[in-house]
Amino acid sequence: MGVFLLSSPAFLVFFSFFTFCLLVDPVFGITRHYKFDVKLHNVTRLCHTRSIVSVNGQFPGPRIVAREGDQLLIKVVNHVPNNVSIHWHGIRQLRSGWADGPAYVTQCPIQTGQSYVYNFTIIGQRGTLFWHAHISWLRATLYGPIIILPKRGIPYPFSKPYKEVPIVFGEWFNADPEAVISQALQTGGGPNVSDAYTINGLPGPLYNCSAKDTFKLKVKPGKTYLLRLVNAALNDELFFSMANHTLTVVDVDAVYVKPFKTETLLITPGQTTNVILKTKPSYPNATFFMTARPYVTGQGTFDNSTVAGILAYESPPNSLHSSIMLPLFKPILPALNDTSFATKFGNKLRSLASAQYPANVPQKVDKHFFFTVGLGTSPCQHNQTCQGPNGTKFAASVNNVSFAMPTSALLQAHFFGQSNGVYTPDFPSTPLTPFNYTGSPPNNTMVSNGTKVVVLPFNTSVELVMQDTSILGAESHPLHLHGFNFFIVGQGFGNFDPNKDPAKFNLIDPVERNTVGVPSGGWVAIRFLADNPGVWFMHCHLEVQTSWGLKMAWIVLDGELPTQKLLPPPADLPKC
Repeated sequence: MGVFLLSSPAFLVFFSFFTFCLLVDPVFGITRHYKFDVKLHNVTRLCHTRSIVSVNGQFPGPRIVAREGDQLLIKVVNHVPNNVSIHWHGIRQLRSGWADGPAYVTQCPIQTGQSYVYNFTIIGQRGTLFWHAHISWLRATLYGPIIILPKRGIPYPFSKPYKEVPIVFGEWFNADPEAVISQALQTGGGPNVSDAYTINGLPGPLYNCSAKDTFKLKVKPGKTYLLRLVNAALNDELFFSMANHTLTVVDVDAVYVKPFKTETLLITPGQTTNVILKTKPSYPNATFFMTARPYVTGQGTFDNSTVAGILAYESPPNSLHSSIMLPLFKPILPALNDTSFATKFGNKLRSLASAQYPANVPQKVDKHFFFTVGLGTSPCQHNQTCQGPNGTKFAASVNNVSFAMPTSALLQAHFFGQSNGVYTPDFPSTPLTPFNYTGSPPNNTMVSNGTKVVVLPFNTSVELVMQDTSILGAESHPLHLHGFNFFIVGQGFGNFDPNKDPAKFNLIDPVERNTVGVPSGGWVAIRFLADNPGVWFMHCHLEVQTSWGLKMAWIVLDGELPTQKLLPPPADLPKC
């Protein structure tokens, strides 16, 4: 499988056409049309062939390439038996919540034989994001990168790279992931783990029968490459490193950061990281592994394997190197449970906070929220044997509310004033029963269930502290907020102390993201401005925990001005 480089001839032809369009309308960007045909096709990995749900017969799916300011019209046609919806992860969706994609939150899913046009404009964002299915576990194979280039004539705040390469991490299951989660929810136990991790859909030579399915990045000496990293894995945070090479982090979640060098990085599901790779000045007479494996903090089983790709230098002209077996160097990754590394890496991330790219951190707070996030249990049905703790079923919750997905879309219910029987606006702003969150767990680990939301007036400045709990064991939780970026103003271990910890918050240049890992046995504090009317999902990006209920929703009301109101729904919005 070849590497797609953003300076390839096809890409240049593609943009030559759009250069003309930009000359016609240089201010507002252009309109780009994509068509996603969701179909079944056979894929073989690990000597195992199965039918997967994919877009346009590609795995991973096609790249979306656009510039800041462009409008995207993406027609998704469902040709498979499953209901489908697509989320454009990290896109702000300003006033265009109908295009956000989570099933039963902003839309009913696209049913078999039906289609829907996702219509949105990229405003104030540039970098790497990604798209993925947002219903059940279909995103195991339905995903692909979104590459947002700066407006024409606006340079990167770092040296222009020679080439740009998307590197998308995923997880491969020999079994059908839909069957995996269906069985787990039925038995109440933990789901079977994946069989491999992948780089751009390829597991690499450390897995059985996979040497031919290896991602190879071919580079020239003395060049700089922008690597656009995406963690599209279902359930695992990943460490990543390239042997004998240092990477410079320049962007996370499509927001520029103060550049810093690292040999290893951590990326949670739902996060993206752009790094600069500077190749060696001369041909090194060697090849190099790039590897990724999980960062694990929970008590359950996990896929303890390693995906490898190969970094290979182009040999000099007329040399004999191409026919010689070169030495292969391998990187050393942190221990699987290296929370110390995870913490130090996160602390290095800082916003640019420049005049051109300011960090608009809310300095005053209108509403404070304190959410516990973690695992719990729910009772086993009568006449059934369950495989969760002490014969119960695994569950997960926010403030002990395990979110019950509605059977119609929250956004439609909100927009048309038909919330009765769909949701209630009484999500607790703090835990109803406080306890020692990271100490000895309470005797009662049962969660409550409900479709509860938080309602915010337009332009409310919010501070949210998310606290991990030790119920069924402390664990890191990557939380993703739809519709917003937020600033990570503080984090720590143990229980959050509202009297002491806020004094240590960084309100000058905190990193701005859309997905944050709540530390294992600790807490994280974020701030955001609720300036985007609509219904916005917030959930753990470990898919198993979302399935167990670690999710909730925010409703942001319209503002007074026409430009502060949610646009009406499109005519082709799917029906439940």
